[in-house]
Amino acid sequence: FLPQNLADVTLASSSILTLSSGVNGSIVSSVTLDGARTATLFSSPLSSVRLGAFGYGKQLLFTKPSATLPGYAFSFSALKTPVRVAGPNRGLVALPSPLGSDVLLSYTQSSALRLALLETKTGVVTELPVGTIADKCVWSADEKNVFCGVPQNPDSKYAYPDDWYQGVAAFSDRIWKLDVTNRYVEMVLDFTKSTGAGLDAKALAVDPRASTLVFMNKNDGSLWAYKL
Repeated sequence: FLPQNLADVTLASSSILTLSSGVNGSIVSSVTLDGARTATLFSSPLSSVRLGAFGYGKQLLFTKPSATLPGYAFSFSALKTPVRVAGPNRGLVALPSPLGSDVLLSYTQSSALRLALLETKTGVVTELPVGTIADKCVWSADEKNVFCGVPQNPDSKYAYPDDWYQGVAAFSDRIWKLDVTNRYVEMVLDFTKSTGAGLDAKALAVDPRASTLVFMNKNDGSLWAYKL
C-alpha cells in the first residue's frame, strides 16, 4: 500500500512517484510498480506544489495554480540543483510529455485561458491557438500529440482555474488534438453536437496506439470512451 495523506501521485515509466507535503516542505519518493522498494529522491522547501514525471531520472514540481498568484515550475533530479523551467504565470499548470521533451503549460492572462508549449532542450515557448487548463489534457505515448478538452466561450466573470477546481464554474468543451510535430490543431469531437449534452472533460487518458480516448464528464461524473 502507498502511504496515506499523500499530496500527489503520478506514474513514471517504471515507478510510481509520490509527493508528501507539509509546513516544512515536500519530499518526493519513488515506489516500484510491485510496491517492493521505496526510495526518497529529493526534498524541497516548497510545500504547496504538485508533481509530474519529467523524463528519465527527473521530476517536475510546480506551485499549486491560482489566478491570484504567479506560479512557477521547476525541474528536479537527485544530483543536480533545481532549474526553473516556467513562470511566473498566474494560474500556471504544467503537464510534461512522457519523456520530458516538451511541457504543456496553461495559465491565465486578463481572465482568459492560455495554452503554450515549452521545448525543454531549447527553452522556446510557443503559444497555442486554443486555451484551456492543462489538467484537461493528455499526451500521447509517442509525444506527437496532445488531446484536450477546450472550453467554448468560458465566462470571463470567473477566476480560472480556481473556480473550475472548486466546482463554481463549469465548461462546455470540445475535444481538440494538438499535433506537436507538425504544429497544427484539429477538432476531434464536438460532444454537445454528438450527444445533445454538455461536456466538461477531465481525467483524460489515451491508449498507447492513440486509438481510443477515455475521459470523465465533470458535469455528471460519467465515464466515456471515444474511438479516434
